[in-house]
Amino acid sequence: GKNTNLNPQARFFRVDITDEDSLNKIFDSVQPEVVCHQAAQHSVAVSTKNPKLDARVNVLGLLNILTNCSRLGVRKIIFASSGATYGTPARLPLDEEVEQRPESPYGITKMVAEHYLRYWKEAYGLAYTALRYGNVYGPRQDPNGEAGVIAIFAKRFLNQETIRIDWDGEQQKDYVYVEDVARANLIAMEPGYGDNDIFCIATGKGTSVNEIYNLLAAQIGYQPEIVRAPRRPGDIHLAYFDCNKAARILGWKPTVDIEQGIRATVEHFKMIE
Repeated sequence: GKNTNLNPQARFFRVDITDEDSLNKIFDSVQPEVVCHQAAQHSVAVSTKNPKLDARVNVLGLLNILTNCSRLGVRKIIFASSGATYGTPARLPLDEEVEQRPESPYGITKMVAEHYLRYWKEAYGLAYTALRYGNVYGPRQDPNGEAGVIAIFAKRFLNQETIRIDWDGEQQKDYVYVEDVARANLIAMEPGYGDNDIFCIATGKGTSVNEIYNLLAAQIGYQPEIVRAPRRPGDIHLAYFDCNKAARILGWKPTVDIEQGIRATVEHFKMIE
């Protein structure tokens, strides 16, 4: 994230969650009732190159947060999990009962984190809700990182730069708009909503990389050159979700489809270019 995107009413502490002493001081200062844990090493590609870094942030960092939660009597933690915990789907659509067989260090650490949440509930009474996100996208997403194909493509389209498409471009992911994800977190923060449970947060529809290219081309009116590249380690060819449990228990459903979301993302990048 960027400082310029922060709500001016929010108190902001710049800290590494693996820095236990600094994190302890922040918890002591704030005394939170609920913790919404979104911090992570979030790139599958980075995790395959540096699995130690991935584990240090996503596992040890989480343990620092959980330790503080139990130390201070925090009521509940909301955790950003991931569809990467499934690996190549044992069946589709993916729901909360599908076997988890992660194929990247990132997916492994997210799965391990879910087990730690359950353990912390049993050992210390800390309530939790884990939200397994699809591929989150939208305005303000970093277009310069390893992850976030829609933001990366949108910026390159607007700059009339070449577009790299890995594999055959037919790999489908379930892209969920950031405002819908934020709303799911807000619901889960309320007392009694989704306590000690896991929910898939996505749209129920797969969209291929080639389709994203075509949607952006239609929005922007330009078709940049495509450069083909091999499959990235850990990439999955087909994944989409069944989110009926979130609808039934949380009262949550996605409201922004891929066309609307891409339009909003493109407009954002037009404003900042």
